[in-house]
This record gives sequence, structure tokens and C-alpha cells, in this order.
Amino acid sequence: MASLNYKHLRYFWAVAKAGSIARAAESLHVTPHAISGQLAALEASLGARLFDRAGRRLTLSATGRRILEHADTIFSLGDEILALASDTATRDTQPLRIGIADSVPKAVAYRLVSPTLRLETPIKLTCREGRLDLLLADLAIHRLDVVIADRPMPPRLSVRGFNHLLGESSLTVMGSAALRARHPAPFPDFLDQAPFLMPGEDTAIHGPLIEWFEARGLRPQIVAEFDDGALLKAFGQASTGFFVTPSATCDYVCRQYGVDALGKIDEVVEQLYAITTEGKPTLPAVLAIQQAARDEIFGAPRARPKARRRS
Repeated sequence: MASLNYKHLRYFWAVAKAGSIARAAESLHVTPHAISGQLAALEASLGARLFDRAGRRLTLSATGRRILEHADTIFSLGDEILALASDTATRDTQPLRIGIADSVPKAVAYRLVSPTLRLETPIKLTCREGRLDLLLADLAIHRLDVVIADRPMPPRLSVRGFNHLLGESSLTVMGSAALRARHPAPFPDFLDQAPFLMPGEDTAIHGPLIEWFEARGLRPQIVAEFDDGALLKAFGQASTGFFVTPSATCDYVCRQYGVDALGKIDEVVEQLYAITTEGKPTLPAVLAIQQAARDEIFGAPRARPKARRRS
């Protein structure tokens, strides 16, 4: 079996990129004769013609075009490896890959994740946002280190993982002063027939919130549904409708969006989980997320953190 000489391949790649042997020789600081010899040796070892020659002009053959695609990948990866090895700032950096379910409020996600950048060991942080099932699939094959979600891992998924409760909070109804003035009835009666901004169907609180309305005979006018919590709050800021937020983040939402807290819904609880492949987290970044949830957002969880394993 023929073996591939990567020096020959490098010369081929340089000629294909430069468009001529002369220009490639100049960039590689060798003679055109040396490159011609290397190309001939590569074609002989592969048993295929890589260039079509018309006088001094070279054009890639069909085989040469296919090989060039792979050579591009090989040498671009090689350049990345050299750059990484020469970058002393990244040699001791630990990668941290976090998946954040798109139903998790952005402000909460930031407060949970930002402490990981202050760890003693430098972190290179990668955050991915998306649907929970897709994030869990990446967790299962170790493309992610932890997933932050507003619900535990669905039992129907055949993914080996553990749920770690970060905290839980009741909900608070929020709204602008102008909108509240148009609906002066006491809480929660003012929500009846009032415009309301609903969290999307993929959020864990969507169904329980509808049940809460029905149990109290309230029929708010659902003027919009949002998967993006930040966009929902922006519409609330513009007096488009009332909305809910976790009570644990109520003060932040009031300051950030200029709205008021109008009443608490204790019967509907929003939870946040860190989902990992470890029964007991040992990764310092995950421990930092748990501490941030306890110290800065929720306080100590009222229930002992649950771990559910799927295998």
C-alpha cells in the first residue's frame, strides 16, 4: 500500500493555491525544479494525475480538485494546532461548554454562568442556547459539560444524566404603571380581560399558569406568546400586556424594564436545573453555578436536589 508523503502534499497544496510552480516556489523559498520533482513523486505514489499541463499553465485535474479539498482541511487544522501551541495565554485555559435551554431567562442565565469566569483556573467559555432535547443529545456525547434548564431531564429521553435542582421561585405579575392604571381592580381580578403576554408553550410554566387562570375564573386576553423571555419583557415595558417573572428576579426586572411588581402567584413555581452526566458534580464550574444559584438568586433550595438517572 502506498504511503502519503505530507511534504509532497504540502508542495501540491502550495502550487494549487498559488496557481503556478514559480509562485509556489517563491512562497516556499525553494527552486521550481525542487517543486516539480516533488509533484512528480506525489503523482507517482498516488497513481493519478493531479494537474493538467498546457505549456506553463497548470490546471487541477478532477482528482486534483478532490484531493485539494482534503488538503485544505489538513493544513488549516495544522495551522490551528501551531497557533494554539504558540499561544501561551491559552495553554492553561480549561474549556467550559454550557448549554442553556431557550426557555431560561437570559438575566438568570447570566447571573448563574458569569461566576465561572472568576475561577482560579482560567476558563474558555462556550454557551449554546437551544431546545432542551437537542442540548441533552450533545451532553450525552460530551459536546457539552452541563445543561441549564427550567425542567428536569424528560424521562422519555434515553440519555444518561442527572438532574441537580439549582433553585425554585414563585411567580410575580409585572406591568407598567400606565397599563395598571387602565386596570384598577385588585390583584388578581385586574387580569380578567386584560392584555397578557404569555410564555411560550415550551416553557415549563406555560401549562400551570393557564391552569391557575382557569382555577380563579380569570380570562386574560393573550395578545402574544414568546419563547424569548427578554423580548416578552420588552413588550411588557411598552405596556403591551402584563406578564410574569420569577419572584427571585423581580427586583432586577423592575430596574431593568421600568415596570412594577403587581402581585405574587405562589401556586406556580418556576424551577431551574443543572443537568450533568455526573451523579455528584465535581467540575469546579458546575459547583460555581450551584453556589451562584444559592447565594445570588434563589437561596438554599427548599427541597433536596434530585438526581434522576437515565441509562
